[in-house]
Amino acid sequence: MTKVTHLPADDTTCGWYHLSRKRQPTPAHAGKSSARWVVVGAGFTGLAAARQLALNFPHDEIVLVEAQEVGFGTSGRNAGFAIDLPHDIGADDYIGDLDTANINMKLNLSGQSLLREVVEQHGIDCQMKACGKYQAAVEDRGIAVLDAYRRGLDKLGQPYEVIEQADIPAHIGTHFYRKALFTPGTVLIQPSALVKGLADTLPANVTLYEHTPITDVEYGDKIVLRHAHGSITADKLVLTNNAFGMSFGFLKGRMLPVFTYASITRTLTDEEQQRLGGKPYWGVIPADTFGTTVRRTPDNRLLIRNSFSFNPDGRANQKSLQRFVNRHRASFAARFPMLPQVDFEYTWGGALALSRNHAGHFGELAPNVFGALCCNGLGITRGTVTGTLLANWLAGQRNDLTDYLLGSPGPNRNPPEPFLSAGVNFNLMWGQYRAGRES
Repeated sequence: MTKVTHLPADDTTCGWYHLSRKRQPTPAHAGKSSARWVVVGAGFTGLAAARQLALNFPHDEIVLVEAQEVGFGTSGRNAGFAIDLPHDIGADDYIGDLDTANINMKLNLSGQSLLREVVEQHGIDCQMKACGKYQAAVEDRGIAVLDAYRRGLDKLGQPYEVIEQADIPAHIGTHFYRKALFTPGTVLIQPSALVKGLADTLPANVTLYEHTPITDVEYGDKIVLRHAHGSITADKLVLTNNAFGMSFGFLKGRMLPVFTYASITRTLTDEEQQRLGGKPYWGVIPADTFGTTVRRTPDNRLLIRNSFSFNPDGRANQKSLQRFVNRHRASFAARFPMLPQVDFEYTWGGALALSRNHAGHFGELAPNVFGALCCNGLGITRGTVTGTLLANWLAGQRNDLTDYLLGSPGPNRNPPEPFLSAGVNFNLMWGQYRAGRES
């Protein structure tokens, strides 16, 4: 028997969650039950896997188990960028090997397409906007990153627009940045609203249990998942719970639960919108990986996301929220001095499941246990497509994307503690320091 040592415990102040449509959570599981398929983790990956399993096996019940509430956890806490392009931070031009870049782009585009199809089919209100993204820089180091990425995009044959300093305010209002690179293929969304909509439109043969944290698992010919009020027996178990897969006994010491933090303002008044100027909605990612992500949402709020912490247990830390909200205020003031009276309404943290070699796991973990884990910060697109492809592979279907994922080496091993925490924390602090005005 494997005891699940760490369970998700996110903060209660996620703006995306509170600003999205209110919904009635499904009841928690109680008693004893069984199903052929049990999926653990109802984020983008788990929702996609459960949906596709239900379509592939229409006569089977698919049980989807979520420890918290749908839209409250990690998938409802990101910045809302469904990015199409590869971005290999280990390569000089951020593209690297062309064959690998092309297949990663195909994965991302497939994830976008899958989401767009479900959103349109069910009329999910999630502020989905195919408006592209800006990658912007203010430091010399950031300018060099943009130039390198532009060369990589040329190599990849992808369109972009270079926007010089004088023209940036017409796009995003602020005069803060010196240069930006606009790429048209990114889709922006309200992540919690999308996750809630995906959950509420699952096929009829999917049973979703929320607020059902699994406390221990017994592996074998049948898998028994126990919780405080009962148990679920599965013929096949699919893990889509990212770094918490380690608590289920798999990929131990191979994933890094890194939290990043965001704040979102109240709605801007009409006069404040005029003062800001620029386009009605947009998204900016920093040239420096450790810089600040900024969004203007369709409902006229501004979002700031920066700062990182390493939380090995995958749980939120209230002290980090209190510490980083001041950094958010400074970043906001530097970019939007024309809006001195605009306050943040919500501040929250959200986890990323990262690996040191930027690889995830796809496929079998043990007999009758399978997983799509470790999205490395691309949860919206990569989680959606890997969850779908895993369900298809389990139904005997495969294609070039499946073969690529199955051939991945998976996350590599981390150093042991205390060297791991010391190293990760040093790199996070050093990276944020080096980002300078980008932060």
